[in-house]
Amino acid sequence: MAVIRDYNKLASDILREVGGEANITGFTRCATRLRLVLNETPAGAKSAVQSLPGVIAVVESGGQFQVVIGTHVADVHAALAAQLGDEHTGTPGKQKTRWFDAVIATMSAVFAPIVYILAAAGILQGILIVVGLIDAGVKTSGAYSILNFMSWTPFAFLPAFIAITAARHFKCNPFIALLCCCALINPEWTAMAGRIANGESINFLFFPLSETVYTSSVLPPLFLVWALSWLEKRVERLLPDVISPLFTPLVCFVIIVPLTLIVIGPVTNWVALTIAGGYNTLFETAPPLAAALIGGIWQIVVIFGVHWGITPVIMANFDTQGYDSFQAYQTIAVIGQMAAVFGVFLKTRNRELKTTSLSAGVTAIFGITEPAIYGVTLRFKKPFICGCIGGAVGAVVASLFGSLYYAYAALPGLFTLVNAISPDAPMSFIGELVGSATAIVLTIVMVQFVGFEDPVNEETLTEPETAPASGDTTATPAPAGAALRLLSPLSGDVIALHTVNDEAFAGKVLGDGIAIRPTEGRVVAPCDARVETMIDSHHAIGLSCANGAELLIHVGLNTVALKGQHFRPLVKEGDWVRAGTPLLEFDQAAIEQAGYDLTTPVLVVNSDEFQLTTHQASGAIRQQMPLMSLA
Repeated sequence: MAVIRDYNKLASDILREVGGEANITGFTRCATRLRLVLNETPAGAKSAVQSLPGVIAVVESGGQFQVVIGTHVADVHAALAAQLGDEHTGTPGKQKTRWFDAVIATMSAVFAPIVYILAAAGILQGILIVVGLIDAGVKTSGAYSILNFMSWTPFAFLPAFIAITAARHFKCNPFIALLCCCALINPEWTAMAGRIANGESINFLFFPLSETVYTSSVLPPLFLVWALSWLEKRVERLLPDVISPLFTPLVCFVIIVPLTLIVIGPVTNWVALTIAGGYNTLFETAPPLAAALIGGIWQIVVIFGVHWGITPVIMANFDTQGYDSFQAYQTIAVIGQMAAVFGVFLKTRNRELKTTSLSAGVTAIFGITEPAIYGVTLRFKKPFICGCIGGAVGAVVASLFGSLYYAYAALPGLFTLVNAISPDAPMSFIGELVGSATAIVLTIVMVQFVGFEDPVNEETLTEPETAPASGDTTATPAPAGAALRLLSPLSGDVIALHTVNDEAFAGKVLGDGIAIRPTEGRVVAPCDARVETMIDSHHAIGLSCANGAELLIHVGLNTVALKGQHFRPLVKEGDWVRAGTPLLEFDQAAIEQAGYDLTTPVLVVNSDEFQLTTHQASGAIRQQMPLMSLA
C-alpha cells in the first residue's frame, strides 16, 4: 500500500470509481474501513479502487462496498463527507438489501463512530484495576472515585451515544432521538424499574410495565431510533408546516418512549439476552470448545467486515453478569494475527515487506488487524492460517485458567489484557497472559517453519545503477552486466509464462520472463530504463535497461487487432523513465468485453545473456513489488 497524504484526491478517486455521487446511498467508516452503500457496483470498481494509492484492499460484504484504508480512514471519510455532505443520500437503487446485510451495516454504522470513545473508557478501567491491585488504599481517594465513575460514563449513557449514531444512520432528527433515549436512562425510570422488580405493579394506561433497565443497553435504543425514523416522517407529512417544528418532537416523544417501555424495550432486551445466553451455554458446557471457536475464526469474521454484529451479545454479558468470556478469547485471536505479521517480519528478506509487516504489526498491537490481514497475512495465506491456529490454541489455554474480561474492550488487543484482572479471580489474568504468550510463540514458530512465498528469494540484491532523469535523452546508461531488479509493472495475478495461451510467448520464442493477468488498466516502468519502442497500436512497449537488458511488456494477447483502441500511451520513444513511471493506460473492461485475453507477458528479450531469478511465481502482486532479477 502506498502512503497517501492527499486525502481529498483519494476520496475523489474512490467516488469516481464507484459511479459517482448518485450511486452512493450512504457511507460511514469504522476503525480502518470506509463503508459505502451503493445502488449497484460498477464493473471493475473493486479492482480499480483497490489499485488506488493508499487503499489496502476492497471487500464486498454485508451489503457494503468496504474500502480498507487503515489508520488514515478518518481523513478519507472526512474528505468524502466534505464532498458529499454528512447526510448524503443518493438516488435510490432497485437492489434489495438482504436482512443480514442490513443488520451488519446498521451495527457498523452505529458502533464504528463511537468505538474509540468506548476504547478510551475501557483502557481507563484497566489502568484503575491495575492501580487498585498495587495499592488497595488508593480506592478510597477522591481521585480514584472520580476516574472510576468517568470510566463507566460512556457505558452508563450508551443509549445516548447510540441515539446520535443511529439517528444519522436511519436519517431522523438526532435531537428527538437523543431526547427519547435519554428518557430510557432517566434515574426516575431506573427507580421505577427497581420498584417493579420488588413486586410493585406500575401501568402506563392499561399496559403493565416491565422491570427492564436501559443503561448500557444496545438493542432497545437502536430499535427505538428505527421506529422513530418511521414515525417522524409520517408525523411531519400530516402536520402543517407552521406547527410541525414544535409538535413533531412532542408527538414522537409521547408515542415512542411509552412504546419502548411497553414493547420495544422488553422484546429487544429479551432477544439480546437470549443470543448471549446461547453463547454462554456453549461456554459453560464446553469452555475449550467455545475458546477454540472464537480464537480460531474471529479474524475470518473480521475479513468479511461483519464483526460488529457481536457487540450486543458482549454488552449484554457485561450488563447482566459483569464479565464476558467472548472478549477474553477474541483478544487472543487478535494477538495471534499480530504475531503472524511479526513472524513475516522476522522471516522475509524483502525490504518492502519488512517495512509493511512491521507497520501492520504495530497497528495490530492496538487491536486493529485489518492492515495486518489484508496487507500481509492473508496475501500470503499461510501466515493467516498460522495466526488463526495460534489464536485458537492460545484461547483454549486461557479457558483452562477460567479467563474472563471484567471491563469492556472496544478494540481488544495487547493493551487490553489488563481487562482480565479481577481480585476475585486471580487466575483469570494469569490465564490470559499464558494464552496470549502461547498464541504469540506458537504462531511465530509456525510462520518460520511453514513459511510463505517470500517475494525475495535471495539474501541480497544489488540495486541497479541510477538511470538518467525522465526526458534526458543524452544521459549515458550504466555499464552492461550490472545486477538489476525488475519490479512488477502491473497489479494483478502472476502466472508462469509457459501457461500463456499463445505459442510464441509460452515457447519463450520472444524471450524468457513471466506473465501477469492485470486487475487494473495501468502499466508502469519496472526499472529505470529508456523507452526504445512504442508499438503503433500502443499495446506493447519496449525498454532498454541500464544493464543492457531489453524488456518487452505486451498487454494482452492478439490485442494488436484493436489498432490502438482502448490504449493510451503516456510516454514516447526516446524518453528516460524511472521505476514506477506510468507508461501506458488501457480500458480493461472494454478490452475484455471485446473478447480479448488481457494476460500480459513481461519478457526479457535477450534473456540468454542473463541469469533470470523469479521472485514470485504465482499469486496476487501489486505494482512495484519485486518480480524478477537479472544478473
